[in-house]
Amino acid sequence: MKPTIRIKGFESEWSKQKAQEIFKTYDDRNHPELPVLSACQDIRGMAPRSTSGYDIFHDKANEVTYKRVLPGQFVIHLRSFQGGFAHSAIEGICSPAYTVFEFKNKDVHDDYYWKHVLRSRAFIERLPLITYGIRDGRSISFNEFSDLAFSFPEKSEQSAIASFLKKMYDQIENTEKKIKSLRQMRVASLQAMFPQKGATKPQIRFKGFEDEWKIKKLCEISYKVITKNSQLKYQITLTNSAEHGIINQLDFFNHEISNGDNIIGYYIVENDDFVYNPRISVSAPVGPINRNLLGYTGVMSPLYYVFKVHDVDKDYLSHYFKTNLWHKYMQDNGNSGARHDRISITDDVFGQLPILMPKEKEEQIEIAKFFTALDKQISLEEQKLESLKRIKSACLDKMFV
Repeated sequence: MKPTIRIKGFESEWSKQKAQEIFKTYDDRNHPELPVLSACQDIRGMAPRSTSGYDIFHDKANEVTYKRVLPGQFVIHLRSFQGGFAHSAIEGICSPAYTVFEFKNKDVHDDYYWKHVLRSRAFIERLPLITYGIRDGRSISFNEFSDLAFSFPEKSEQSAIASFLKKMYDQIENTEKKIKSLRQMRVASLQAMFPQKGATKPQIRFKGFEDEWKIKKLCEISYKVITKNSQLKYQITLTNSAEHGIINQLDFFNHEISNGDNIIGYYIVENDDFVYNPRISVSAPVGPINRNLLGYTGVMSPLYYVFKVHDVDKDYLSHYFKTNLWHKYMQDNGNSGARHDRISITDDVFGQLPILMPKEKEEQIEIAKFFTALDKQISLEEQKLESLKRIKSACLDKMFV
């Protein structure tokens, strides 16, 4: 048998053996001096319990009964609904309820290759055949596991596959770190480039700008959109998501919430219009204000406040509403109502919302350009991450038999 995707230079048929011909159990105890390990769901496999995220109490006096785990060995733990098999790259001890096993012949197998085999979807889908019991993730029997057959290549190809997948995981990890760093940079930049706590100047400014910033009420730079879809000219219903911004309702809910009978009373939302959604969430504690950047006109529920702006750079205002500088006003002047999931605020009070901005529009534009470029970079890295994850999934599905 041969896999669908193959590392270049390898053409020989794969061998097929039962697990009992490849692996054997390992039981070595009385090593309380070693760190206690836990099985993690992610690619780490076995990791020090102190870094695993699990806070599990155990009696240290019982550690003499814990099983020793060596680098290159595997552990069957009790989380069979998550896979149930973990590779260890470090030495430590684990619960005596776990099963530790290793290769019968280490010279013909690469443990990192088998790490991916035992995490593959094809293998996990076979687990129901070898599990028993129903208590919080079914226990896995090593004896029954031993009867499962595996197809595998010679060690050189195993190592080549493992090396390829490691590079793939490294790329994913590095991209995730870069995205995290860029997001932290964005948060720090928002705090530094907008005046904080009553200040009239930010900590960091673009060269050539020194004036104090001004405060404008929202009603001084905007007006509410009150045009309704009375002629049913527009059929696309939009929604304002705290996470995704203004998007097509179908993209958010996967089904129509509105219909032809009720959108006649919906407000028309043109490109570049701003929308306030009073629904609160963890990421939007007073509700999000977003701008329609879809490039087309749609309609939106009258529960939302739609407005057009003037005498301010729209890009600057978009980024301003990503800060928390306007939150206190909303918290002080609105209330969450009986449902506790939305801010209740009158149009007149909302119109009094103070907006802090540079006096010179050129400075507004420079700030907007900086954050727009940063957001674009984050978006590109997120797209790269999704692409890498898709490639990884395809490889894991097609590089094994």
